[in-house]
Amino acid sequence: MKNIAIAIFIVFIVITLGLYLVSFQVRETESCLVTRFGEAVRQISESRSVPYFKWPFPIEQVHKFDSRMRVFAPKLEETATAGGEPIIVNTYVVWRIAEPLDFFNAVKTVRRAEDEVLLSRIRNTQKSVIGNHHFSEFINSDTARIKFDQIQDEMLTDLQQALADADYGIEIKALGIKQLKINEEVSKEVFERMKAERERRTATIILQGTVEANRIKTDAELKSRELIAAAEARAKIIRGKGDEGAAKYFEMLDADPELAMLLRDLEALRKIFADRTTLVVPTDEKPFNLLKGMPKVKAGGANK
Repeated sequence: MKNIAIAIFIVFIVITLGLYLVSFQVRETESCLVTRFGEAVRQISESRSVPYFKWPFPIEQVHKFDSRMRVFAPKLEETATAGGEPIIVNTYVVWRIAEPLDFFNAVKTVRRAEDEVLLSRIRNTQKSVIGNHHFSEFINSDTARIKFDQIQDEMLTDLQQALADADYGIEIKALGIKQLKINEEVSKEVFERMKAERERRTATIILQGTVEANRIKTDAELKSRELIAAAEARAKIIRGKGDEGAAKYFEMLDADPELAMLLRDLEALRKIFADRTTLVVPTDEKPFNLLKGMPKVKAGGANK
């Protein structure tokens, strides 16, 4: 019995080793490439419960690649803008292996893909895209003139096109500028330029304010003169009417003083009682004494 158990154990080990040599599994996060004597024969990107089979090594070999997203952020690189100002840019990319066959034929390893392919392509992209934009589009006191998003989109498009044309089997999902630096000399120039720009803007605002203040002052003086002239003309008209009315009363006063005074008192009563008015006054006071009865006035000013 002991010999049978040992034999069964040996057979089990042999079968297990055989299955290990001729079968393999593919995870959901992996894609595989099967090569036969170094030549690619199969590309597998689907995972399943049952294993895949192959010829044992060295006839066939399985190369597994992680198909998940990777982030690659190379070291800071100095790049010149369209105006010649040097800026230090730190760009990151999110990428993955999209085509295992093309990736294996062109690159083979992830380290080589990042250190050689992506690094050189990112440098070329930075030089070509950033070289078409001025420094003021990166750093500016006016946020409306900053074009960070546009520059990143242009870099992403340029990098995707370059990798697609070269058939590296690499897909770039996203690109961004993580860090932007400038050296000390450029910093001084930038701050001086920003200071001069703010001073020019301040002078422009002050000049516009002065012009507007002068315009408002001039309009106010003009309207003031017009109002004064209109008031004086109105006053002359009123004085003329008053003088005309007074002249009539003077004529009446000269002709018959008592009649003129009576007419004056009646006019005063008419104005007092034009609206509904309640007054408590002695009836002896003028002109309210007229309410008790009209005095007799004789032509020539003599009372009866």
